[in-house]
Amino acid sequence: MNFVDIVVLHASAGDGGGGCTSVHREKFKPLGGPDGGDGGRGGDVVLEVDPDVTTLIDFHFHPHQKATSGKPGAGNWRNGANGTDIVLRVPEGTVVKSTEGEILADLMGPGTRFMLAKGGRAGLGNASLATPKRKAPGFAELGEPGVTRDVTLEMKIVADVGLVGFPSAGKSSIIAVISAARPKIADYPFTTLVPNLGVVTVGDVIFTVADVPGLIPGASAGKGLGLEFLRHIERTKMLVHVIDSATMEPDRDPISDLAAIEAELSAYGGLEDRPRIVVLNKVDVPDGRELAEMVKVQIEEMGLKVLLCSAATREGVQELKYALSDMVSAARAAEPGPDATRIVLRPRAVDEAPFEIVMDEDVYVVQGGKPERWVMQTQFGNDEAVGYLADRLAKIGVEAKLLAMGAQPGASVRIGNWEFDWEPTGDDTDFRPTRRGEDARFDGR
Repeated sequence: MNFVDIVVLHASAGDGGGGCTSVHREKFKPLGGPDGGDGGRGGDVVLEVDPDVTTLIDFHFHPHQKATSGKPGAGNWRNGANGTDIVLRVPEGTVVKSTEGEILADLMGPGTRFMLAKGGRAGLGNASLATPKRKAPGFAELGEPGVTRDVTLEMKIVADVGLVGFPSAGKSSIIAVISAARPKIADYPFTTLVPNLGVVTVGDVIFTVADVPGLIPGASAGKGLGLEFLRHIERTKMLVHVIDSATMEPDRDPISDLAAIEAELSAYGGLEDRPRIVVLNKVDVPDGRELAEMVKVQIEEMGLKVLLCSAATREGVQELKYALSDMVSAARAAEPGPDATRIVLRPRAVDEAPFEIVMDEDVYVVQGGKPERWVMQTQFGNDEAVGYLADRLAKIGVEAKLLAMGAQPGASVRIGNWEFDWEPTGDDTDFRPTRRGEDARFDGR
């Protein structure tokens, strides 16, 4: 196996390192103040387009990718090391989809990057949490867990020209004679099991040609190999119908072949605007030439350009190359230039609330990035840390909103994965000094 165009990837970013709780001690300075360092951030998982990568096979064999976690902080103001990011190289034209089928990113252009999984934030050490009122915090923040994400990577070959047609119509043979590509060629159906890509040079114009193997009636519904590879012509600028004019099958002829493939392309959808030409191949066979000349006028009446060609004798090959060059040049000229590129930024509204509270039966659910992150980073076995969390929540208005919604003491409140009985602390959020690791508000609990 050397070609894979769709894989499921399990990406895990690194966790953030926890902060350290420490008090500086040295001779003549038994209590020199808090010196616990911060943790290191977790590593990210990033996708990057690499023009040298042409398949997703690496992720077929290694579907689980995990970045390293940040290290915890230490005493003497030593911060933990950051986790190492991992950059996954993918081919151009890779589409990233969620497990629900939502398109998250469409990666085009060498060097294009997409943050697949963000590393967890580092926890602050008690040195960073010290304030004039809380001079020596007896707690530190935990590191935030890294994001874990399952996505589907789907590669769509980026080619200027797509060759479509029945099996054994001669698509691979045509690519072999107009480019340096050397696909496998044989006289039996489904010789081509993977798309072939060739580079063609005509004067100053250089373009790529790809074939789509195994299109047969019913391909758009999953029959044969067509459904697996139809995606590879979505990005082409034009389509070339390669038709076997010398077929010996009694129920086939160039007109019916053209109609059958067009019906599959229409059923797949999204290709109606692609310019098309028709190549009647294998005119080196006497019966094939005769039939091609008979149907040429009929196909031209449909508004399609028709070329007679023989990949075996190379008759009509040069004419085909120049015709493709002209059509590709016209398609490129019609594309918007780089000046038309526009990047849309949607910053967060400055007056957007940092949280909202919704009811889940009789539970008050606090939703918001800050409250959920603060809960994850709280050491719930440490009363002082819990009191610090309560102060932070009260400061952004969570307590006031609960009171406004009619919450009573002892009401069930859920933030993230934590659910607890709420006890209002009042308007006073000032820290009341007590022994390290404790909070006077929890006395007698």
